[in-house]
Amino acid sequence: MITPPAAAGILIVDKPAGPTSHDVVAVARRALACRKVGHLGTLDPMATGVLPLVVGRATRLAVLFAGAAKQYDAVIRLGLETDTCDIGGTVIGGSDAGRGGAPPGPLPSRRAVAEAAAGFVGSHPQRPPAVSAKKIKGVRAYDLARRQRPAEPTPVRVTVDTLEVLSIEGAHVRCRIACSSGFYVRALARDLGRALGCGACLETLRRERHGRFTLADAVPLAGIIGEGTDAAARLVPLDALLPELPGVVVTERGARRAAHGNPIGLSDASPAAGVGRAATAARIRLLDADGRLLAIAEPDAAGALHPRIVLV
Repeated sequence: MITPPAAAGILIVDKPAGPTSHDVVAVARRALACRKVGHLGTLDPMATGVLPLVVGRATRLAVLFAGAAKQYDAVIRLGLETDTCDIGGTVIGGSDAGRGGAPPGPLPSRRAVAEAAAGFVGSHPQRPPAVSAKKIKGVRAYDLARRQRPAEPTPVRVTVDTLEVLSIEGAHVRCRIACSSGFYVRALARDLGRALGCGACLETLRRERHGRFTLADAVPLAGIIGEGTDAAARLVPLDALLPELPGVVVTERGARRAAHGNPIGLSDASPAAGVGRAATAARIRLLDADGRLLAIAEPDAAGALHPRIVLV
């Protein structure tokens, strides 16, 4: 039985270590009995934490969440550099390479680590890991690596808003990073190790925030499996999404026009809708009298609102 049309929204999952983001989507599809499920930002298999899933008609809104900022709690292991930039990869360098089970070699001072970490705050180009989802001439970097044809992805400009070193215990540096979409914490680990001259890789990663969604909103994947279709009650409904966009309440006629993708003018909005003020925004939520989200519209030069994403 397919989830009825009313079941639409965002389900925030606390992803466990092990499954891929696509695996989590597959689990949610089975649990919710809904084919239309996608995720809003890949987490590596070893990573845990906030993974928002778009369900039902909410999949049409996925593009509007593409640039959401993220926050991570990460543990970086000094002394080892790997081909994947995380602890699961093959060691290719670092001050501890080849030491086997011997204790770690000489480590940078706490001051050196803090100063090097501070150098990554701000906007700068970052080269994604050679094993990543980035495309090189149309082919995913990880596919090239599997074919024994590894290639370096082109650097991408990213922003780190804050990078706080929480603790340093032996060769392990725990830090919290608030960053832009597209930032690779694995690449940060690699680059921090190189800046310190000892090599480093990512050991653990937990996403604490994706846009406005946090761990406090998240449900363990096991809980979703256990609840089955009842997990639909945990969806953040369409009407509660994108509150940062101005809203315009439309008349019954306006609701019909929005449902068919027709432009909305002053006569199609309720008198107190504030169409003129909203028309200065790049995107506007079109709502009916009950507050139901009908569409996401864009204004034209004349002030008419054109539905671009219809949700009814």
